[in-house]
Amino acid sequence: MSIHSYRTVDREQLANDIKQLHQQALKDLGPEDFRHMKRMERWGQACSLLGYATAWIAPNPISALLISQGSFTRWTQVAHPIQHRGYDKVGQGSRRYKSKRFAQGWRRFLDWPDWMTPEGWHHEHDGLHHYRLGELVDPNNAQHNMEWLRQSRLPMWLRYTIVALFSGIWKVSYYTPRTHKELEINAARHQHQAIPTMTRLGSWSVFTPRGRGLWLQSILPYVGYRFLLLPALFLPFGSIAATSVLLNSILAEIFTNMHTFLVMMPNHAGDDVMAFDDKSHSKGEFYLRQILGSVNYPTGSNANDFFYGWLNYQIEHHLWPDLPLSQYQKLQPQVKALCEKHNIPYCQDHIFKRLIKAVDIMVGKTSMLKPAAG
Repeated sequence: MSIHSYRTVDREQLANDIKQLHQQALKDLGPEDFRHMKRMERWGQACSLLGYATAWIAPNPISALLISQGSFTRWTQVAHPIQHRGYDKVGQGSRRYKSKRFAQGWRRFLDWPDWMTPEGWHHEHDGLHHYRLGELVDPNNAQHNMEWLRQSRLPMWLRYTIVALFSGIWKVSYYTPRTHKELEINAARHQHQAIPTMTRLGSWSVFTPRGRGLWLQSILPYVGYRFLLLPALFLPFGSIAATSVLLNSILAEIFTNMHTFLVMMPNHAGDDVMAFDDKSHSKGEFYLRQILGSVNYPTGSNANDFFYGWLNYQIEHHLWPDLPLSQYQKLQPQVKALCEKHNIPYCQDHIFKRLIKAVDIMVGKTSMLKPAAG
């Protein structure tokens, strides 16, 4: 998008048009939206059950992939929309699917067994990422986060290798300590305390308060649940069965990391995606940035969207993060038509094309667009 086109977008009219679509979607909310989420939840649970039901036989990629899809579904299609308050306005359904109850207290590992704490991920993702998209303070700004690699003197083939290896461990090596860090910074600000020093070594060291918090609140509980408790349940079938479950669980964790990396990293990265130096100061500008800073993948059916975790509706999700998943299917054609009306690029590509573009950003081969750069 040229700087001239960017500046000439009628932001006030854009905001009004988007508001009208949102109001219509809110009127359309009903029991079917909740039933749709429950259907996706059951699909994910079926994957997990079938994966663990066969994981004890022997280490194998099929069981691991099923376990991985179950974990992926729990994060992207249950925890994600619920923490965004996507089902708070839907009157039907259990209270535990409302944002204030989900994964809280003793229900954490029943509702959402994952590395990140619900509170940490909610602040980092729902707050900072969604409302400061593409800025330097956006914790998911791939170009800014990977400057150490982009500016390195490493040969390009080694940079690509590093990113490939990173994709298999990124949830525990990056996302979990990052959510913990942002939550601690936010707590210090609210308590009017000095911002704690955040070093990479200190974030993992048990000799620092932040490091101990990371281990006690995130790393050890998840390791105990996923890699100790669940395999131990299969000990009545013998030590070989329990070991097979452990090995399949480790392999599933790698698959989940790679799957989430595949669908999440390209959502906001590429040489045709915009990044920004300052904060938006109007509703219309905010909406414009959500569109220009986000990317969709192929959309349309539950089967297709299930494997994308509904992250293939990233533009619609960033415009209205508080809507149920099923509403994005209905709104996507309308948003695309709205972008055509306002002469705004609507970026939607095959996921592997987007992956290449995102990785090129991470290694320094290309750079994000900037409004002032044209």
